[in-house]
Amino acid sequence: MAGHPSVDNDTTNNDHLVQSDDPDHPANLIPSLCAKFWTLGWVTGTGGGASIREDDLVYIAPSGVQKELMKPADIYVLSLAAQARSLDRRNRVYLRSPPKFKPSQCTPLFLAAFTKRRAGCCIHTHSHWAVLVTLILETRGPGNDREFRINNIEQIKGFGRGFEKVGNLGYHDTLTIPVIENTAHEEDLTEFLEEAMDKYPDTYAVLVRRHGVYVWGENVHKAKTQCESLDYLFQLAVEMKRLDLPWITDIAPTVPTRSK
Repeated sequence: MAGHPSVDNDTTNNDHLVQSDDPDHPANLIPSLCAKFWTLGWVTGTGGGASIREDDLVYIAPSGVQKELMKPADIYVLSLAAQARSLDRRNRVYLRSPPKFKPSQCTPLFLAAFTKRRAGCCIHTHSHWAVLVTLILETRGPGNDREFRINNIEQIKGFGRGFEKVGNLGYHDTLTIPVIENTAHEEDLTEFLEEAMDKYPDTYAVLVRRHGVYVWGENVHKAKTQCESLDYLFQLAVEMKRLDLPWITDIAPTVPTRSK
């Protein structure tokens, strides 16, 4: 059983890190985003969360808080550089800790997106559409249940072509999202998430079977856009399955007739 990481609970210092009148400051933006995600059913029952990186500082939603009621004072802050120097990945010393709640077990998974993809934002949802997609894939049996693939759908354009690549996917492109197995403790998912990121270097998301999805982007706008686009595609895929429609189709590009 994974223990809780060590935490610097000295909240008398560094409270300034989560105090700002700027609505786009990470400490204000994370509660705002999570409240919106709650209305979508993505972060019910304290599950799910979000993290934003600004240069070396990482701002993280806590564990055990009702996401629609979160306040800036509830946010954890840590240093990416300091964490990189730690010999124990589970031993995280936070620059700023709230007086209550616990650090999110999503923290090392968020850090994987920031370190391996230089992401600026990572979102974790418990969307029931994401869970249903993993269950549909599960019915295909071992070896055929490790990828969600869909093509020839307009919303695919909401995704970038891959890490350090220019432009977005096109309508005819195939979007592929890897699936990893769930674990009893969320923090134990980290190595499997990192393996999936290595195997699928162009992906911006990883599904966790019977659990949810992690989505990241180079900034908040792109992470949010891709998370919304992906949830749309998951819902569409579930409905397509119900109608016995394939997720992968062979459609020839339509070329406009040019007037002479």
